[in-house]
Parts: sequence; C-alpha cells; structure tokens
Amino acid sequence: MTQTSTETPMTHNRLEHFPVAFFSAVMGLMGTSLAIDIAGFPRAGHVIAGFAALVFVTQLVFYALKAFCHPGAVAAEWNHPIKLAFFPAISISLLLGAIALRSISPEVASVIWAVGAVGQAILTLAIVTSWISHRGFGVGQMSPAWFIPAVGNVIAPIAGVSFGFVDASWYFFSLGLLFWIVLLTLVFNRLVFHDPLPGKLRPTLTILIAPPAVAFVAWLQLNGGNLDALARIFYNVGLFFTALVLIQGPGLLRLPFALSFWALSFPVAAMTIASFRYAELSGAPVFVGIGWGLLCLLGAIIAGLLWRTGLAILRGEICQPE
Repeated sequence: MTQTSTETPMTHNRLEHFPVAFFSAVMGLMGTSLAIDIAGFPRAGHVIAGFAALVFVTQLVFYALKAFCHPGAVAAEWNHPIKLAFFPAISISLLLGAIALRSISPEVASVIWAVGAVGQAILTLAIVTSWISHRGFGVGQMSPAWFIPAVGNVIAPIAGVSFGFVDASWYFFSLGLLFWIVLLTLVFNRLVFHDPLPGKLRPTLTILIAPPAVAFVAWLQLNGGNLDALARIFYNVGLFFTALVLIQGPGLLRLPFALSFWALSFPVAAMTIASFRYAELSGAPVFVGIGWGLLCLLGAIIAGLLWRTGLAILRGEICQPE
C-alpha cells in the first residue's frame, strides 16, 4: 500500500517564486530612513533603517535558499528583460545601509559600502553585457526599471567620498550618469512611440525621479557641497519628473496591488532628501515646503505599501507564479 505524502508543495513553490524585485522594498525603507533623518528626526530614521536591515537579511536568506533549491528560477529571472534590472537592488541596499550607518559606526559602514560597491560594479558589468549580447530583448520589454543599475552607480559617491573612496566614487558617478542619459533616451522612445506600459509596470514610472534626485545629492558630495549650475540642473530635472509622476497618481491608485508598487517609495525618498538639501543650500523657504510635502507623501506611500504587502502575505498573494 502506497502511503500518501502529507508534504504540501506550498512553501516549496512560494520559495521558487520569491522575486528579486522584492529587494526594492529595502531600497524604499532605507531611503525613507534617510529622508526622516535629514528632516530632523535621526532616532526615528535609525529605527526604520534597523527595520530595513532586518527585512534585507530576511530577503537575502530566502533568495539564497531559492538560488540553492531552484537555480533555474534564478537563471530565468536573470534572463528576463525586466526582472534582470532588479538584481542591483541587492547591492544598492548595501550602499544605502552604509549611508544610514556611517554616523553610528563609520568603520562598519565603510566595509558594508565596499561590499556593496564591489557587488554594484560586478552587477553593472554583467547586466550591460547581457543587454548588448541578448538578442531576445525588444523595445516593448523596456521599462523605467532599467534605470535601477544606473541609480546604484550614482548612489555610491554619497557615502564613498566620506569614506575616502574618492576615485571609486568618481568612477561610479561617471558610469551612472552615462547610462542614465542613454537609458533616458531609450525609455522615452519606448514610452512615446510604443504601446503603454502594462499595469504591473506602470508604478515603475516613478523611477524616472530617482536618477536626477540621487545625482544631485551625489554631486554635492563630489564638488564639496557647492550649489553650482550642474547641481541646480539635477534638482530641477528631478522636480519635473516628480510633477510628471504626480499627474499619473490617480491612474496608479486604480491599479491592483503588485510588488512593483514598491518602486514608488525610493524615488520619492530620494527627491525628499534632495529637496531638504537644496533648501539648506539655497535658503529658499519654498524648497523646505516641497521637502515636507514630499515627506508626508512618502509616509503615506510607505504606510500603504506595508499594509498592502502584509495583507497580500496573509492572503497568500505573494510569491505566486505570474
């Protein structure tokens, strides 16, 4: 008599479908901690950074288990034209963690930065190699998510300069700026001349805000904190994309929830930080108001995402086959 197995495939299947895109949640939480810190609430920022670190470690464990148990599923994500761009969210999370930790433990933070920077450098080379050698990608498969590797390179100088990695910081900034310009052209070609983004990818439009906002903060680190012409250009381009995305807000709210909605969080956090820094250097009160307005919006986004993600986990809607 054959014994019926009592093992359920639920956990096994969920692990197989654990998405690398989930690491964008850590980017959003880390960015929120930095935005709250610069707004004048460092303790609250440290608490959120600690929570983000816990989420990151948990996700890293799950994804490592996925890589061990389901290497084919990881390979499929790597060969996917959209999911591929989310792999640097892992190294970006480390770079953001180093920024959050540098005021508490600079020695540990510098080590985390170095690990994140090496990972970012390797992933950038690997992803660009995949882009130029993969003949299966079409224009319709491009989305603003492709900016994520470029954003990671621009983030590196924010902490790298203070840790003494000046030349490395210039390398990452140069690379990030180059690919931001190239990808911006390609993405706008896709958005203007091809079919609209499918529903699940529409939240990635918010990623348009991140490169100029982060570039503004990084440039201030590289040029000694001077609000020069280039810094003003970065910030104002970020303002334009923020306004452009806000116009899309009502349409985004009507979409069914997906993990891609976490793409809303980090770009808004980056623009919040940029606004407070611009207000500090320019002395113009209007930018203080913009910073506080964006911080309130960011708080609402994070609260909504945490609530909706928790609800989706309880309902078993996360880590399902697409």
